[in-house]
Amino acid sequence: MADTYTPTVTGTGVKASIQRFGGYLAGMIMPNIGAFIAWGLITALFIPTGWLPNETFAKLVGPIISSLLPILIGYTGGRMVHGQRGAVVGAVATMGVIVGAEVPMFLGAMIIGPLTAFLLKLVDGFTGKRTKAGFEMLVDNFTAGIVGGAMALVGLLVIGPVVSAVTDVAGNAVSWLVDHSLLPVASVLIEPAKVLFLNNAINHGVLGPLGVAEAVREGKSILFMLESNPGPGLGLLLAYMFFGPKLLRPSAPAAIVIQFLGGIHEIYFPYVLMKPRLILAVIAGGASGVLVFMVTGAGLVATPAPGSIFAYLAVTPKGGWFGVIAGILIAAAVSFVVASALLGFGRANGDQALEEVPAGDAAGLPEDTATTTTDERVQRADREV
Repeated sequence: MADTYTPTVTGTGVKASIQRFGGYLAGMIMPNIGAFIAWGLITALFIPTGWLPNETFAKLVGPIISSLLPILIGYTGGRMVHGQRGAVVGAVATMGVIVGAEVPMFLGAMIIGPLTAFLLKLVDGFTGKRTKAGFEMLVDNFTAGIVGGAMALVGLLVIGPVVSAVTDVAGNAVSWLVDHSLLPVASVLIEPAKVLFLNNAINHGVLGPLGVAEAVREGKSILFMLESNPGPGLGLLLAYMFFGPKLLRPSAPAAIVIQFLGGIHEIYFPYVLMKPRLILAVIAGGASGVLVFMVTGAGLVATPAPGSIFAYLAVTPKGGWFGVIAGILIAAAVSFVVASALLGFGRANGDQALEEVPAGDAAGLPEDTATTTTDERVQRADREV
């Protein structure tokens, strides 16, 4: 399933291992991108600060992000490992991490879904050769139920609390950087934490309270802008739109609308998870934006919720437009340039149809066949032989 979105990685070494890991994450996240978009649209439209506030419709927001999306991820990850049986036990086990933590368990689902499916695969390999004819369905159902249920308990007692602890550590680290006036450096922690869907914990659990206290004293605070800046995500999505894998380019414009205009940053996180090296782009964009905010003395009077350009403008103090807009634009520009370079400006995404080879190579083929697909070269060689 990962191969649908990323090219097959060959070779060994650290780089190849990272690429495989990123492709595997993409295989769990990207097939469910439609669900993320659905959640983003519902959130942007119907929450109290949305475009069409509706208390009834807004009730969908919490259950979708806390339950549905993690279950879909765990289901997909399990299916990648052990087919439909792996998908079912992956979804069951994901419920354990959902109940065991207060933050959205996307990271927990990515761990426990494939892990549970792998354990069931081992169990099936053991029981398959020892099950008598006629008892296959009974054994299969019970083994799936036992493995899924047991791993749900493990998720509740172990994996969920561990992920919650990671959230707390990230929040404490950001708080330390803020206390020591190392705001641009904070992006090194904030942006990776965001991509792991810890953005709400960082923003509302750490930066928001600190920002409120500063805003009371100073009338505005830059702390409201460290996590919520829509610029880095905008730049990343623009890079995907122009230079990303061809199968993903059509999805980028809709994601840009949801992220930049709707303020739902979660929509771009899967794009980073698909190619983990792109975390450098959003870190660079975030740090650049914070630096501009500091130089221009920018700040907001309250938390922009959701983090859209319109919410930013709505909570910008009088006379503070230049610094706020400049920080967003610079962050987007830097993120776009870095992400485009990491994507090879369209040349390094692995979906090219043509493969370059030295002239005259490829089994003695003539020079005019130097640039051609592998299959074409093989077929032509066979004909000439």
